[in-house]
Amino acid sequence: MIQTSLEITPFQNEPFTDFSDEANAAAFRAALAEVEASFPVVVRSWIDGEDGEGGSGTFESIDPSQTSRVVANSAKCSRDDAVRAIVGASKAFADWSRKSPEQRAEYLFQAARLMRLRKHRFSAMMVYEVGKSWAEADGDTAEAIDFMEFYAREALRYGRPQPVTPHPVEKNELVYIPLGVGAVIPPWNFPLAILVGMTTAALVAGNTVVLKPSSDSPGIASMFVDLMKEVGIPPGVLQFVPGSGGEVGNTIVEHPLIRFISFTGSAEVGMGIYEKAGQVVEGQMWLKRVVAEMGGKDFMFIDEDADLDAAAQAVHAAAFGFQGQKCSACSRLILHEKIHDAFLEKFLPLVEATTLGHPSDPKVFLGGMINEAARRKALDGISKAKEEGNELVAGGEVGPEGGWFLQPTVFTGVKRGDHIFREELFAPVLAVHKVASFEEGIEAANDTVYGLTGSYFGRDEERIETAKRELYCGNLYINRKCTGALVGVHPFGGFNLSGTDSKAGGRDYLLLFLQAKSISRLK
Repeated sequence: MIQTSLEITPFQNEPFTDFSDEANAAAFRAALAEVEASFPVVVRSWIDGEDGEGGSGTFESIDPSQTSRVVANSAKCSRDDAVRAIVGASKAFADWSRKSPEQRAEYLFQAARLMRLRKHRFSAMMVYEVGKSWAEADGDTAEAIDFMEFYAREALRYGRPQPVTPHPVEKNELVYIPLGVGAVIPPWNFPLAILVGMTTAALVAGNTVVLKPSSDSPGIASMFVDLMKEVGIPPGVLQFVPGSGGEVGNTIVEHPLIRFISFTGSAEVGMGIYEKAGQVVEGQMWLKRVVAEMGGKDFMFIDEDADLDAAAQAVHAAAFGFQGQKCSACSRLILHEKIHDAFLEKFLPLVEATTLGHPSDPKVFLGGMINEAARRKALDGISKAKEEGNELVAGGEVGPEGGWFLQPTVFTGVKRGDHIFREELFAPVLAVHKVASFEEGIEAANDTVYGLTGSYFGRDEERIETAKRELYCGNLYINRKCTGALVGVHPFGGFNLSGTDSKAGGRDYLLLFLQAKSISRLK
């Protein structure tokens, strides 16, 4: 029986590891060696509390920075497996939904404690399975811990008496109740943090979850599922069904017992899910909710009075951190013409000095892209940029042999109608666009179908206030990079085709997995 915490302290973000401390670096090297020795990891499905082989065979995840290495060999679930998981989750919902918020929160608190104790092993798996650097992987694990700690506290808050206007002859209550069975479909680029956040938010709100991890990162997903097994999550509450999007993903999106879909990924896939979820099929007695975060074409606008040294460092980190494979990554750099050349003089040497290689080496900044298809899409975008007359000033070529490497790439002379200004490549490719005025910079920044993150660098307070008001994105940063949102500090989610503005890690997020019930009784 899980024990309830006696005291709930205020939420605090998990600190990042200081790898300049040799003790921390040695501990991480040991975790890398331990994890590497376990390859290939065997990943099984987990349905109704039992491990399974999967009805459609197996598939592999590959180290993107050393493609000869198989990281995980995973069960590949079939449509029948997915349906069985949905039915089992529906049965488990009755008991799970009746547990108190305190009971459900304690599972998250215990999982967070265990992950904190083993954080380097989780991070090491991401170094190999998705190509994260030490710092990027450590940040991913810290964010996963934060999500569990934050959402557990949020569940307790929503479980308390809610304020309603008093009435002289009635006693009135507003209570929040769970929805039912949810489909959770996380991405590979934050394969622990986003997976954990999406899954545990739904669970702690009282729902049951059918989890389909990305086919590029089943190994780290299975580590989280093993953690939830260890803390004793009841059978059927969390169902784990690795498999293809076409077979498993479509099944869990379309099934009539599914009450909501939580998705993070591309706009194309997200729009397809939105369309499928809108169809009310036989046996379905609700409108499915869709919680979607679908990427972006994010900007950093460097104005004429900006601190160029700080801006150059920030753009480099935001554009090329984790190979540009973040929905928040800077892919459009908007420069005021008065500082255009001076900025590039400071920025391009940083790009040229970027280290490529296997991210198990702490000196490496850029690992391999997630797979060959992703690199091919980026190379196609680079080719189109050249065809449209954009000037290649850095990179543009593949990197070292043995992995899916791509050099950090910068194009100047990019116009607002050009391919690399408009299309999300999800790669270390940066489009530089020159503007003649502050007003033109605002227009250029907003000239996109997306609206996730953005950054404005400048010193003039009046312009800063205008930028805060006029720049249209879900997460706007002033005089800092456009990546690196912290749970509780920067609630995260975007506008337009960046998704439903779900604001993960914020005080509104759990409401997406709850429904409000008003109860009135005569005194």
